[in-house]
Amino acid sequence: MATIKDIALRSNVSATTVSRVLNNDQTLSVAPDTRKRILETAKELGYKTVRERRFEQQSADKTNQIKIGIILCQSLEEELNDPYFLPIRQGIEKECLQHGIHVTELFRIKSFQASQLTDDFDGLIIVGRFRPEAIQNAKEKIKNIVYIDYAPDEETFDSVVIDFEVATSNIIHHLFQNGYQQLGFIGGKQLEHTYTGYTNVEDPREKTFRKMMEQYGTYNPNHVFIGEFTISNGYQLMKKAINRGDLPEAFFIASDPMAIGALRAIQEANLRVPEDIAIVSFDDIEMAQFTSTPLTTIKVYTEEMGRTGVKLLLDKINGRNLPLKVVVPTKLVVRDSCGSKLNRV
Repeated sequence: MATIKDIALRSNVSATTVSRVLNNDQTLSVAPDTRKRILETAKELGYKTVRERRFEQQSADKTNQIKIGIILCQSLEEELNDPYFLPIRQGIEKECLQHGIHVTELFRIKSFQASQLTDDFDGLIIVGRFRPEAIQNAKEKIKNIVYIDYAPDEETFDSVVIDFEVATSNIIHHLFQNGYQQLGFIGGKQLEHTYTGYTNVEDPREKTFRKMMEQYGTYNPNHVFIGEFTISNGYQLMKKAINRGDLPEAFFIASDPMAIGALRAIQEANLRVPEDIAIVSFDDIEMAQFTSTPLTTIKVYTEEMGRTGVKLLLDKINGRNLPLKVVVPTKLVVRDSCGSKLNRV
C-alpha cells in the first residue's frame, strides 16, 4: 500500500506537506499546482487516508453483519437438469462473497416453511416464480425483497429479469432471414409456486412464438410440442415430432438441454442439422458450443442476473425506497445449427 513518503518522493515535496494536503489542512499555504500534483499522485498510487480506511472498515464490518435469505423455486434435481437457474444462484453467492456477506441462508421451495423467515433477516432474494401472496407474512417481517427471473409486482418489489419477448423475436426474425417459413416450437411449462404447491403457467417464449407466427400467418399448432425443460423431454418431443411427420423446416427449442436431447433424436432418425432441420435454442450453456452440431442459441447472462439481485438488495438495505426493475439484455449467438452458413436465402 502506498505511503505518504511514496507520494512525497513522486511529487518532489516533503512528507509533511503531503500529509497536510491530504488531510485538508486549511492553514497550509501551498501553490495550487503543487496541491493538484499531490492529490493526483495519491490517486494514481491508490493512497487512502486513515479516515478513508476507517470508513471502509466500518462499511465492511456493517456488511459482514447482513443476513440474507435466498429462496429457490427449484429442487436440486431441477436445478441440475435445467442449468438456467444454477448460475443465477452461483452469481448470488459470488456477489455475496465479494461483499463479505457470509451469513446467508438458502431455502428450497419444496422444504421451505414460512416460519423459517424471521425479522432478523435484512433481506430476501427469491429466484423463480413465487407468488407474492405466499410471502405476505414474510413481507411484514422483511422489508427488502428482490425477485430474480420474475417481476410479480413492480410497484412493490425489486426485480431482475430478461425480456423473453425480445429474445424470441430475435430468434424468429433470424430464422425468417435465413429463408425458413415453417417453424416449430419445443418447450415446457413454467411453474408458479405457493407454499402449498404450484400451478403451470404458459412460458413467455411459447406465447411470443405463437403470437408472432399468427401475425405472419404461418402458425401451426401441430408444430408445437410442450413437456419439461430436460434433455430427456427434448429427446422425446423431437421423436414425437419426427414420428408425426410433416416436420417444419426449423425449430425454436426453449432451452439448450432440450435442444441437446432433440439433436440425439434427429441423429437417430438419420436426419441432419441444419440441412434437414434447423435449430435455435436458448441459454447458451457451455455444452452448446460442443454438441455434434454447435447450437445457435440465445445467450442469457444468468450469473450477472444473480449478482445484480444482490446489488439491488444491498442498495435497498442502505435506504433506497423506490422499487427498481432491471432488464438484463440477451444476445443471439450464431453457430452451425441454424443453417445460416448454408446460404439458404
